[in-house]
Amino acid sequence: MHITKDTAVTLSYQLTTPQGKLLDKGHMAYLHGGYENIFPKVEAALEGQAAGYAVTLDLDVDDAFGERDERLVRTIPKSEFPPGVKVGGQLRGPGPDGHPQAFNVVKIKGAEVHLDGNHPLAGQALRFACQVTEVRAATAEEIAHRHVHGGHGHHH
Repeated sequence: MHITKDTAVTLSYQLTTPQGKLLDKGHMAYLHGGYENIFPKVEAALEGQAAGYAVTLDLDVDDAFGERDERLVRTIPKSEFPPGVKVGGQLRGPGPDGHPQAFNVVKIKGAEVHLDGNHPLAGQALRFACQVTEVRAATAEEIAHRHVHGGHGHHH
């Protein structure tokens, strides 16, 4: 089976800096066809391919997690947070557009909590290497939910 719209694609992948420093590796599944489950440049490169296909792509900042947005960096009084807030944790709050946004707790210094709503890899060019390990027709439920279920996909 070839990768086309509404196929569930499973990949083994490796994410590095352009210089080769390993950032992440593993397996993932995504719903192909413009569902925004994977970088668009990767999805375009996989279109029409089949299990066994391998590719390495250099992703510019705009092809990866985008530029850092300093409007998503905040310092808030620790008194505004529930007990147990720790560095590495995540909180939800309104973003610059008023919509809910995830913020990572990056530092707690005295009575201040430093938050960053940017993806940790925002502002960086990346290299994405992957091999297609499985391609199958997506289920009606996966298409309705806009992501792959089970395996290396989303679990409800």
